[in-house]
Amino acid sequence: MHKPLRLALTTATAAALTGGLLTFSAVTATAADSTHVPQADFNGDGIGDVAFSADGAYVNGRSGAGQLVVLYGTKTGVSSAKRSTISQNTAGNPGTAEAGDHFGAETAYADFNGDGYDDIAVGTPGEDVGSDKDGGGIAILWGSASGVTGKGVTVADPAPTAHDYWGKNLAAGDFDGDGRADLAVGSSAATIYVLKGGINASGAPGGTYTIKPPIMGTDAGGPLNLTAGDINGGDGTDLVVDGYETDTSYGWNRNYYIPGGANGLHMSEAMTLKPGVISAIGDIDGDGYGDIVSGAYWNPTTEDGTTVPDSGKGGKVWVTYGSDGGPLTPTATGITQDTGNVPGTAEGNDFFGYELDLGDIDGDGFLDLAIGVAGENIGSATNTGAVTVLYGTAKGLDTASGAQGFAQSAPGVPGNDEKDDYFGQDVKLDDVTGDGRADLLVGSQENAGNGAVTYLPSDGTKITTSGSRTVSPSTSGVSTTGAPYFGANFAD
Repeated sequence: MHKPLRLALTTATAAALTGGLLTFSAVTATAADSTHVPQADFNGDGIGDVAFSADGAYVNGRSGAGQLVVLYGTKTGVSSAKRSTISQNTAGNPGTAEAGDHFGAETAYADFNGDGYDDIAVGTPGEDVGSDKDGGGIAILWGSASGVTGKGVTVADPAPTAHDYWGKNLAAGDFDGDGRADLAVGSSAATIYVLKGGINASGAPGGTYTIKPPIMGTDAGGPLNLTAGDINGGDGTDLVVDGYETDTSYGWNRNYYIPGGANGLHMSEAMTLKPGVISAIGDIDGDGYGDIVSGAYWNPTTEDGTTVPDSGKGGKVWVTYGSDGGPLTPTATGITQDTGNVPGTAEGNDFFGYELDLGDIDGDGFLDLAIGVAGENIGSATNTGAVTVLYGTAKGLDTASGAQGFAQSAPGVPGNDEKDDYFGQDVKLDDVTGDGRADLLVGSQENAGNGAVTYLPSDGTKITTSGSRTVSPSTSGVSTTGAPYFGANFAD
């Protein structure tokens, strides 16, 4: 199956882990702090906005040039009626739309210039920079009272000859606690660059430093995902790096917690975590410390019969609770579709935990979890996909009662269960109505890669299908020529 670049970059390494059974692999990142998940507000109206990729989109006939779509929140939720659709040909956006650039493949938001509006860092990992093929690029698009209009600036790669795919991973957070948003950047190499806050109108950061966790760095390697959040309640945002370890020839998945502090990220204090290709951070149990949720969605054995450590049939989600000493990894909790009353049954290639996001759906102060089950089969519809919602409590995620499951065949959910829809290939929990409750947005590969975003609002106590709708590329200024993968990757 054809994959957008953001999904294809890690396939070679991930296939080694899964014995070649991997259909696609995520490389998104989720930013959070310890007590809530900050949502984007690009136009400063106090209602959450949502940005996502269409990085396979044709622009002026150029395949895979890529576009970014921003949906602005309103009292009735999000739709294509109030949006911005941006390419590298949009006035004010640095660069030019070219085939294979994959503009928007990775994104992260924060107020990088301190003007009160959230901005968005946009990765273009397939960008050719002079003679450097696939060198990659990053642009910061500024927020304003009109939202994200396309006006922005290029952030230069500090070491263009040291790697490719600059900007394939992004995570925003205040890693040194100075009150300014920093940006962590991944590429094909193991080294992660941290651009310090105070990015100015010329694209220059307030400083740059690097960290190098013990992960693989190859032509298609480097980090799988970067996730920012405050796990230990300290004076700087922490970083979780999902990757593959370097100390084995086979390349098991290995994730690392790297604490932030007054001098930035401290690699010397890194800790090993439970595995997962995608992570989310937020305070599930309301104790003031961010908790780490990681999705290990692969099958438990490889082609040669080797068991993948800490995995479960059809996928497993690991929950590692935070503390003042960092993550409590020895007591991490594993959740599968066979746990308690979690919807569904664990089956091979379900991809339970393919994507994750945290938000407070019912307003009780405990964060709830949306889980993408992108490979779920329903009836004869293989890989049609589904989403599971688990609710947070003072004791952690409740797997015994209250869980919800959504598929396109569920009453009130727009669409139908169809082969290879991969409903749940990305999920987002954000309050896009301004009522203080997180709503659910789901990305899919609807219609052979055209893609779609499904909006399911909160009714104040749970996710509901009342008022649900689909946002499609054809109504959002995105061409359906080829496979745009509209909604494949939400900004975090």
